[in-house]
Amino acid sequence: MSGPPDLPGVTHRDVRLRGIRLHVAEAGDGPPLLLLHGWPQHWWCWRRVIPRLAEQYRVIAPDLRGWGWSDAPAGDYAKRTFAEDMIGLLDHEEISRASVIGHDWGGYTAFLMALERPERIERLVALDISPPWTGPFRPRRLAAPVFASYQMLLATPRLGESVLRRRRFVPSIIRAGSGRGAVWSDAELDGYARVLSAPERARASSACYRTFLLKELPALSRSGDRLEVPTLLLMGGESPLRRILDPQPTRSMQVEYVPRAGHFLPEEAPGGVLARALPFLAAATP
Repeated sequence: MSGPPDLPGVTHRDVRLRGIRLHVAEAGDGPPLLLLHGWPQHWWCWRRVIPRLAEQYRVIAPDLRGWGWSDAPAGDYAKRTFAEDMIGLLDHEEISRASVIGHDWGGYTAFLMALERPERIERLVALDISPPWTGPFRPRRLAAPVFASYQMLLATPRLGESVLRRRRFVPSIIRAGSGRGAVWSDAELDGYARVLSAPERARASSACYRTFLLKELPALSRSGDRLEVPTLLLMGGESPLRRILDPQPTRSMQVEYVPRAGHFLPEEAPGGVLARALPFLAAATP
């Protein structure tokens, strides 16, 4: 597999921790800001927001285990493992507290970090992801099994891995989750599909969804009252998740919507993300 794509001002290095190697992209200087990507992507999904964020922050954008250019060891890919990896990364970098922006599984990971290790997280911006609690029942959630059909497909042993190794599957998923105005080049989409088609990465993605559906989803708490870290949840106005979840604010979490954007907010609506995230992050206690 070829190396990660270049982005002006971004450097790349490997960090070894917890028995694995994590690829880390980094830019800028200032207070630490951790960027956590989601599926089916890797650090490159932040390319349209890193330059602006790096003007004010030390931006640290790792590839989660199993994705991008990080190791993809065997395992169940529990989201708590991702969270523990990221706390380990902060320890490795001698960072006591950091703000986090996380998308999709990266946002879910950031929620777990904020819930389990709130002393390490300054502020959290989560992008188009369900928080790790169920909340009150709403009729629109009856559509969730239809939306989640791709998750069940990916979670199926052998079949999920086989599907992921077909290079046309990932582009079709990204397009289906995007807003009506989203424009993707074939090269952008193939850049994600090519990396995930590697056997060990296809296996990791399948394990990630299988663990969630069989173990993590049934164990979700019902309330977000434990969340103490100031949090901004941004949902795409045209995201399939927004139509199903209708997330509600909590005492620590604001919820806002980015119009005309789908699920892939950092790439579909980088300006909308920055316009909301930067003021929120700047409100952190000096």
